[in-house]
Amino acid sequence: MKRLIPSSLLGQVMLVLAIGLLMAQVISAVLLYRASEDRRETAIVSSMAFRLIAEGSRSAERAERRARLESLRREAIERGEDPRPGGGRPFARRMRLGVERSETSPIAENEPRLASLEQGLRDVLSAQDLVVGDIAVTRRLAGNDPYVQDLIERRPRMRTPGWEERQILVASVERTDQPGWLTVRIPEPRRPPGGLAMLVLQTLVTFVVLVLLLYLVLRRITRPLALLTERLSDFSRRPDQAVRIAESGPADTRRLIAAHNAMESRIAALLDEKDVMLGAIGHDLKTPLAALRVRIESVPDEVQRERMAESIEDITATLDDILTLARIGRSHGDEEPVDLGALALGVVEEFEDLDQPVTIDDPPRLPATVHVTWLKRALRNLVGNAVRYGGTAEVTVERNGDEALIVVADRGPGIPADRIADMFEPFTRGEASRNRATGGAGLGLTLARAIAEQHGGSLTLQNREGGGLRAELRLPL
Repeated sequence: MKRLIPSSLLGQVMLVLAIGLLMAQVISAVLLYRASEDRRETAIVSSMAFRLIAEGSRSAERAERRARLESLRREAIERGEDPRPGGGRPFARRMRLGVERSETSPIAENEPRLASLEQGLRDVLSAQDLVVGDIAVTRRLAGNDPYVQDLIERRPRMRTPGWEERQILVASVERTDQPGWLTVRIPEPRRPPGGLAMLVLQTLVTFVVLVLLLYLVLRRITRPLALLTERLSDFSRRPDQAVRIAESGPADTRRLIAAHNAMESRIAALLDEKDVMLGAIGHDLKTPLAALRVRIESVPDEVQRERMAESIEDITATLDDILTLARIGRSHGDEEPVDLGALALGVVEEFEDLDQPVTIDDPPRLPATVHVTWLKRALRNLVGNAVRYGGTAEVTVERNGDEALIVVADRGPGIPADRIADMFEPFTRGEASRNRATGGAGLGLTLARAIAEQHGGSLTLQNREGGGLRAELRLPL
């Protein structure tokens, strides 16, 4: 499910808007279709009601006419005349087409009823002050209607190809002013050809146009944000290289980019000032230390001279660690392609040359692009800590997915679990003294983690089962 959801801001916003627009368009299309059907149904009900009302009016007229003719017929008989006008022609009794009078409803009880049309027809007739009893409306094929069949047989000119399959609507109304039912039949109006397809096409075109417009607007908003994000990611790796981003997009986004450009310029300036300061510190401290190292050679007491020399070396090494930690993150030289397995093997051989108990399995070939000097410094710190606190160091190099995993393990006492996170802080170490023979200034792990993170990797510590510590240095390949 997560793979189907876009991870970018543009993708997520477009997905939400697309779903919302699609739902709105579908609802609009359904409402339009429903309105069209309501208009069609209203037209059907109006046609039925008009014919029924007209037939009712004609029935009253015919009744009045019959009464008048009957009166004339009786008067003619009384005068001894032939009551048939026109030389004895009988009165013509014409049938009104489409309206049937019957004692019972021609709609069977098992036929499906159209309740909406029945209610609509009742409402229209009631609005015209025409009181009726029961109302029945159904749909059937013209070929299945006896009235239509009889009409077609008597009037062949009404016969058209396919008339039997034509849908007709039959509405039967019970009279209250006289017994019997009035039944009217009308062909069911056909829907406009392609009406539904046109509605669907209209909905899709509107949806596509709106989504396209929204995409262009959101692209204008999110593209500068994507460039800003990419620049921030690059700036976090190389803060000494300030690059000004062109201000684009809406006003809020332009102000954000302008603020970032100002911040980046200020940070770069501060880093330059820091480098100048570090260079001055290194020069101002290392020069007197070098002079002091020369002067102690004149101390006659050999023991005191060696102690003083060791103190100077400790101060110099600590100063180097501090300056190195401060400079990590600055691009002093380009990264180089190197085989991580060969690099780890070279560091282990340095310790083996000093008769240190360091071992390494046959490392695989893992090419990567790194700062070689920094990465060697990190490995030396990890191996040195393992030898110093655990007595031995076991180094392994392996591939773990798209990462290289360099492990330095020992069999020492380990670190209490609640203090592992603290060990990465500067000047924190497991042994309280600051003597380099027993642990140094507490900058080794801090340097190693900073170097790993500078390469986009990580450094973690965990205690081994059965005793010892395991340091895992992960680097992207």
